[in-house]
Amino acid sequence: MRIESSVTTLSWIPSEAVTGANKSAFEIGFTHYDDPPPDVLGDLDEMRNADMFRFANRLAGWAEVHDGRVVDAGYSGAGFMGSTTIRLAGKGVTFAAVELPLLRDDPVITPEGVTFVQTYGGRTALPAPRRVPRPPFVQFRAPLVWTTLALTVKPDGSSTFDLAGASPFPRHWVYDDSGKLTAKAGLADFKQWARQSFGRKTPWGSSNSTALVTAVETALERELSGRIMRGGDKPKIRTVKAGQLLTEQGAPGDEVYLVLDGVLAVEVDGQPLAEIGPGAILGERAVLEGGVRTSTLRAVTKCRVAVAQGDQFDRELLEQLSSGHRRESDG
Repeated sequence: MRIESSVTTLSWIPSEAVTGANKSAFEIGFTHYDDPPPDVLGDLDEMRNADMFRFANRLAGWAEVHDGRVVDAGYSGAGFMGSTTIRLAGKGVTFAAVELPLLRDDPVITPEGVTFVQTYGGRTALPAPRRVPRPPFVQFRAPLVWTTLALTVKPDGSSTFDLAGASPFPRHWVYDDSGKLTAKAGLADFKQWARQSFGRKTPWGSSNSTALVTAVETALERELSGRIMRGGDKPKIRTVKAGQLLTEQGAPGDEVYLVLDGVLAVEVDGQPLAEIGPGAILGERAVLEGGVRTSTLRAVTKCRVAVAQGDQFDRELLEQLSSGHRRESDG
């Protein structure tokens, strides 16, 4: 019996992810940010042609199972490198990105199943002059981007997967075998990527970067995120350093927070309850329950957070948000 499964990453550039001098190239329209990818994958060729992502890594594997054991296995699937469109003299010019060799470990067969590991990525065709911390101290080629996926197919037909590594930039979203969005990389660090992601500091050199993976937010959170970022009242953007508090239990507060980048820990009475990543909306319980924070929010990594006033939202929506949260308490 043959069993097949897959896992896919889509990588894209959200508006809040670019920092420093390079941000001006996006703000003036020289190049562009990306809209968030869909919750369910479509045809990857069609999505690439529509410029819906920067690159995609699709790891697919098959296993031949006999008498409850994997006896043979192999890879399928592929990578999909997108393009970069810039505007010159009022016209759009598209540059194809450079694809690097697909890296695949030999399938590892054990009594529990077979594990596949695949790395895919490349670099934009556009130059990106920048300082780097080692000779020659200036790089002109763009840094590399990649994701490394691991997939384990079990004899009973089930499978598990992991985002085993990824470039610090751009944003990486993970989709399961059914094409459903199931996880996200919690941190997109443009500065680290620009300074480190070339040569030996890549899978084509001698190292990889660990990806901090977070759960997917609820559908209502995604809807409200659009209202916060693209509604009439522009939110304030706060940056919180790793280890610092965004809010503290018992403090007054009437604001709602949207996590743009990074990971926040939720703590109640000094005990950690959950870690929350990009796309999550927090703080509505304080708005609903008298303006007092019911939990502490501590930055696990450097975070960027959009701050909106609670009175921007109907109470009914905030009640739905609170009752539908996957966590016990959210400030």
